[in-house]
Amino acid sequence: MMPDRQLEKRVALVTGAGRGIGRAIALGFAKEGASVAAVSRTNSELNSLTKDILALGGSAVAFPADLTDAGMVKKLTRQVVDTLGTVDILVNNAGMGTADSPRPVVEFEDDYWNVTLALNLTAPYLLCKAVLPFFLEKRRGRIINISSIAGKIGITHGVAYTASKHGLLGLTRALATEVASQGITVNAICPGPVRSRMNDNRVRYDAERLGLTLQELESRITPIGRRLFPEEMVPMAVLLASDGAAAITGQAFNICGGLAMF
Repeated sequence: MMPDRQLEKRVALVTGAGRGIGRAIALGFAKEGASVAAVSRTNSELNSLTKDILALGGSAVAFPADLTDAGMVKKLTRQVVDTLGTVDILVNNAGMGTADSPRPVVEFEDDYWNVTLALNLTAPYLLCKAVLPFFLEKRRGRIINISSIAGKIGITHGVAYTASKHGLLGLTRALATEVASQGITVNAICPGPVRSRMNDNRVRYDAERLGLTLQELESRITPIGRRLFPEEMVPMAVLLASDGAAAITGQAFNICGGLAMF
């Protein structure tokens, strides 16, 4: 007999679902029975994801959106509810890193700061605010914010990313405190360096900055001697989205190969 799927009949809104961690979580949730509202800026990536979920026998609907547009963010939840009937789980994964403009603070580009904060912090805030009325009405909901170990430590030449991910943990804890008695949990996952298009560029930058080969940097980037894979974030995300995590809230879980042990 097949074990019961943990997210059966749940609707999960996953941002940044086109690739990397977001794609892996969307697929993982679909395998556990969730209907996935997949959000990304890139139609081709969304089409690929929804095709793969449907091939698994799952359910997914694509919602193309630029989450740096606050007006679009505010409309997104209503579009999902109108299409899928409700939202039970929110995964704030969409974000941008440091690789496109890594530089010290004295040389940092203000526009890059602003767009990083808009996507990495303001968009999650607005989406949390938008889903909360539905969660409060049901007295149940799960919010999972994908932060980073950069939410706990500083990243050289990445002030906007580091600040935004610290802020996302603050949002997680403050909101968790507010809604803990309402059947709603709010938690964060803090990945270390994950193999992705975004992180590939950062690794190349750091290798050049430190005078190392890519192989040398890869071998020492975490205590386990490698970067993480997006799929390694999925078991924790599924747990935090499940009924079994009803007593877990306000937490920030590292999945970083031992890079940050606190």
